[in-house]
Amino acid sequence: MRPQPLIAVRDVPASGRWYQHLLGCASGHGGHEYEQVVDATGTTVLQLHAWDAHDHPHLGDPARPRGNGVLLWFQVEDFDDAVARAGALGAPVLEGPTFNPNARHREIWLRDPDGYVVVLAGPPGA
Repeated sequence: MRPQPLIAVRDVPASGRWYQHLLGCASGHGGHEYEQVVDATGTTVLQLHAWDAHDHPHLGDPARPRGNGVLLWFQVEDFDDAVARAGALGAPVLEGPTFNPNARHREIWLRDPDGYVVVLAGPPGA
C-alpha cells in the first residue's frame, strides 16, 4: 500500500509549484484542475485538485477552514535544505525547526498558501 493524499486548493498550478519547490519534487501531471507532485522516482507524494473542477461532492466545502485535524506530514532526507526552501517561499512557520524527542527527529510546522498545516520531518535520529 502507498498513501496518495489529495487536497483541494484554490490555484492548482500555484500550489503545485509551491509544493514542488518545498519538497524538492516535480510535476507528474500538470494542469489547472489537477496535479500530482512526484518525487525523484516518479512516486506520487501529493495530489492537488481544484475546488470547482468536475463534480466531486466529497472534496469538501471551500468556504470552511482547511484541514482541521489533518496534517500533511512529509519525511524529508534533506531537512536543512527543506527548511531553507520553506524560508525562500515565505511559508508561515507555526513551530520550529525543533527536535521532537518522542519521534527522535527534527521537524518544522508550516502553513501552505491554502491554509493547510504542513510538517516537514527529518530522518529519525537526525
